[in-house]
Amino acid sequence: MVPGERVAVEPVVGEPAAVADLGGERALLVADVHAGIEVGLRYERGVELDSRATERRERLCRFVRETDADRLVVLGDLAHRIGAPEGDEREEIEELVRAITDRVPMTLVEGNHDAGVAEAFADVVDVVGPGGALLDHDGVDGDDIDGDGGVAVLHGHTWPDPELLDADVICMGHEHPQVRLEDSVGGSRVERAWLRGEVDPRAFIESRGERDADAIEDPPELVVFPAFNERSGGTWVNVEGQSFLAPFLPGALPAGDAYLLDGTRLGEYRRV
Repeated sequence: MVPGERVAVEPVVGEPAAVADLGGERALLVADVHAGIEVGLRYERGVELDSRATERRERLCRFVRETDADRLVVLGDLAHRIGAPEGDEREEIEELVRAITDRVPMTLVEGNHDAGVAEAFADVVDVVGPGGALLDHDGVDGDDIDGDGGVAVLHGHTWPDPELLDADVICMGHEHPQVRLEDSVGGSRVERAWLRGEVDPRAFIESRGERDADAIEDPPELVVFPAFNERSGGTWVNVEGQSFLAPFLPGALPAGDAYLLDGTRLGEYRRV
């Protein structure tokens, strides 16, 4: 990365993953893996589905290999069930974490499903708190987010640290954005999507007293990641009346564009 140049976050074509070149490190980012979702659906709803644990693990390892990544960053919700993982879910997470960390370091941004996971795997996984952090060429800048540019990461279920506004790009999960597409004969389908656009600093932070949002002349780009897990549902961002999950959306992304996983640009996400 050239000093002074804004960092780019580039999606992996056809996949719910992206790569960021941090200078000394190449990071692969995914969101909402929801490992153990089949166990959760069985427990929560009585729905029986064949486990895709092996497929999820192998896909993540393949992404790491094919993108030549130096680190995997999960933007929250590595696990599906809230609380300490146990049984088949814990076994899936253990195998997934082992498979990744045998290859590269792994960072978990704590999501609303991850409190028990973050505690259970803190000895092998770098954990970022719910407020987010700034990635740098050594991985994660931890508690000190002060910096100039770079990639900030958070999950999105809580209000972010206002200092994330110093980044070039803010990457988040939690929302599981999807678009509902209709054809000329009335048929429809739902596809996972990326949302990207300039963040509105005034809507991004909880309290105007925490920072002078109006003084930010060059706001960062906000990238809302599609869910890695295709079984986890999502927010239909182009359906009128659909509520968002993140407390700062849709206000913090007033004019973002939607993109399909294959890179197709659909235009302004609320007008698709």
